[in-house]
Amino acid sequence: MSFEDITLRCRECSADFVWTAGEQMFFQQKGLLNQPQRCPNCRNARRRVAAQASQMYEVACAECGQPARIPFQPRQDRPVYCSDCFERMKTRVARPV
Repeated sequence: MSFEDITLRCRECSADFVWTAGEQMFFQQKGLLNQPQRCPNCRNARRRVAAQASQMYEVACAECGQPARIPFQPRQDRPVYCSDCFERMKTRVARPV
């Protein structure tokens, strides 16, 4: 199948953008059936908003007890560390004493 660049109109900002032949091939390889509805700038803006809205959890570090914010819900059977303790733990594992 041969692909050619297509000009589309963004549903958010109404700007025209080019859906390249390479992007079309990528969509086909991934099994995506629909053309993109938003220009790259609007897609990136939506991703940034979604990333900022993701829920953070406040927990106490298993090593030092200081509060830490993490982007996943902790499980009771696994320790969670603050950034500083996590880095120290990684260093200890990498270079056993």
